[in-house]
Amino acid sequence: MDAFKDRLSERARDTSRPALAHQCRGRALHPRESALAEALMEVYRTGTHDPAAVAAALAAQGIVAPLSGRTDWTGALLAEELAAINADLDAAYAEHGYGA
Repeated sequence: MDAFKDRLSERARDTSRPALAHQCRGRALHPRESALAEALMEVYRTGTHDPAAVAAALAAQGIVAPLSGRTDWTGALLAEELAAINADLDAAYAEHGYGA
């Protein structure tokens, strides 16, 4: 047996430390970011992956873009919003580090 692998497996099953569930984030998601993430997961579960089709599904659901506040989603808007959110999360991680 590999004690290191056993310890990693044990930690992976450990749910007593909920603060580590998002350890790679330098900040919490804003409510609009969380809503977008949940909506994207639902769209992806349907097998839809084309950016224009994903954007159409978000628009049909009335999902509010986290940064621009728009609901008229396009493939370009989706790319812009995701890039901006990612850049902001990267900056927060750089500032606040691991485990925020």
